[in-house]
Amino acid sequence: MPEQNKPFVITDRRKFTLDGEPRPDADPSPEKVRPIVPPAEAPVESSARVIPQPIAEAPRAVAASPETEAANDFADEDPNQPPAPTAEQMEQSRIAFDATAERLDIAIRSANPGMEQLPKMSFERLVQSVYMTAIMQLGGNTPEGQKPQVDLLGAKQSIDMLTVIADKTAASLTLDEQQLIDSALFELRLAFLDITQALARTAQKPQPPAPGTPGFGPSIVR
Repeated sequence: MPEQNKPFVITDRRKFTLDGEPRPDADPSPEKVRPIVPPAEAPVESSARVIPQPIAEAPRAVAASPETEAANDFADEDPNQPPAPTAEQMEQSRIAFDATAERLDIAIRSANPGMEQLPKMSFERLVQSVYMTAIMQLGGNTPEGQKPQVDLLGAKQSIDMLTVIADKTAASLTLDEQQLIDSALFELRLAFLDITQALARTAQKPQPPAPGTPGFGPSIVR
């Protein structure tokens, strides 16, 4: 018989009826139970595998050097200013300056035989230099018979400069250095007050000098 005309045969393999009774035509052989095989897990791609990473530690605070702190303070005050030089740059500039200054000193003394070498700059010389500048601005050291020329603004700036030096070095001065700068400031401030009071009195009561004699009243340099 051709395969396409072969009749369909339905075989009832149930072992029990609807009432739960064994069927007489059921196959008496025990039913094979297929083991339940769990589905295989899909392989995890290496790129999708999550590897726990160690928790990064918080960055430790590193103490800044004095040069760095000073540069930061300087940058906070004015961001348009260039960065402060490093310690290495400062040392290189100091060495170059000292070498050039020594060559200049040797050249000057060679051109002027018998000339003594200038003493090195010290705190005492610095105070004395600013002090003498202020005295000259207040009309001091004026030749006899000449009218003193007074530069009040310049004298005030010199006194202020010496005040800044005193304030910035107060914690590191010796007793003699502190006495020197205190005396200089005391004398300059009194001299400044005397000159300003004298100029005020002269402005209120002008007294022209006698004919043929130079005037001795102080005048302000403009």
